[in-house]
Amino acid sequence: MVYRDSSPKCMKVADLGCSVGPNTLLLTSNIIDIVHTACTRFNPEPPTFQFYLNDLIGNDFNTIFKSLPDFYTRLEEEKGHKFGSCFINATPGSFYGRLFPNNSINLFHSSNSLHWLSQDPLLGLTRETKSLNKGNCYIVSTSPPNVYKAYLNQFQKDFKLFLKSRSEELVYGGAMVLVFSGNTGTPRRTCWEIISLILNDMFLEGLIEEEKLDSFNIPVFEPTIEEVRHVIKEEGSFFVQRLEICNVPWDECINDDGGDSFLDGNIRAKVITKHARGSNGASLVRKFWCTSCK
Repeated sequence: MVYRDSSPKCMKVADLGCSVGPNTLLLTSNIIDIVHTACTRFNPEPPTFQFYLNDLIGNDFNTIFKSLPDFYTRLEEEKGHKFGSCFINATPGSFYGRLFPNNSINLFHSSNSLHWLSQDPLLGLTRETKSLNKGNCYIVSTSPPNVYKAYLNQFQKDFKLFLKSRSEELVYGGAMVLVFSGNTGTPRRTCWEIISLILNDMFLEGLIEEEKLDSFNIPVFEPTIEEVRHVIKEEGSFFVQRLEICNVPWDECINDDGGDSFLDGNIRAKVITKHARGSNGASLVRKFWCTSCK
């Protein structure tokens, strides 16, 4: 839609929180495919692509760069020489702040990253308040309201800064596609609570010092729809044009063979562990298509 409405000669796309791995360049391929289909159908001059891969400074960008020759070869084989040029760069740094010049990016994308906060939400709390969540590294069913409020406040602060920064960097008519973990607002046991239980077991076995256990808090917040809408409305730079909710059960693929493996606790544990490792245990994914109001 962004390309169809504006048809830029150079389409600039930023992938925020790109990480490293086999899926890192998937967004790049998908966007090129979509624009290529549009060019084939409506016969406009194909654009030049400029992709910016963003993540924290410690991300292994060298591994991504080493995969680029094969990526460019596949792109040329699939699209041919007539298709527009594609340039890929790295932009290290936190997306909770400015990354690009004003009015320079056509499309921002972020997948499974925005639920990570910029810092430990409990840093500013008093020692007495922190002790109320003693033995836990995240919000659990027994956490006091002050703990949840601290996480929510940090999410609101971070997300507002994210939205403000992106609004200044987007061109007129630009857009964002954001995918991140959320929750329905109903009580449920998350993977983060499970991690707390595991760490407590390790403490009881003498593998972790109590001081280190109490000082560790996972900087993740999975917001509800209402909490996200509130921040977007309050910040004021964007409106939600499209919203999709996808429920992703951890063990949805266990019983594909029609057998009794669903009842096997060991198999379920292995599958859930892989999901937690690969996607941080997200049980609900939200996709927000945000368009700038400016």
